[in-house]
Amino acid sequence: MQRIPSESTRNELGSAETLSEEKLDAVAKRFLHDFKENALEANGWSTMLPAYSISKAIVNAYTRVLARKYPEMCINCVHPGYVDTDLNWHTGTMTVKEGARGPVMCALLPRGGSTGCYFDQTQVADF
Repeated sequence: MQRIPSESTRNELGSAETLSEEKLDAVAKRFLHDFKENALEANGWSTMLPAYSISKAIVNAYTRVLARKYPEMCINCVHPGYVDTDLNWHTGTMTVKEGARGPVMCALLPRGGSTGCYFDQTQVADF
């Protein structure tokens, strides 16, 4: 979320109570339109890895939609850290084993554990 300059878009994606699949679709369509029109910066989108940044923000927001829809499940999202993988041309500072700690921890949460949360590695963090 911090990569999105537009405060209104950050507020829209960050409002857990009013998020819906329809709102997330609308944000994605606005982004795609602005991308095609070369209007990202003018309309408050990130210009640093724009598609990656907005897709991650939308997936993370969708976590909250799903957690609200299925309260009996633990549905969270996890940033594993800057892991050394093919995706970043092996420039990451963490091993795959270190990066797996957060996702494994979330996968093993007990019934009734945290849901609708964003984890930065193994710690709950702000969206």
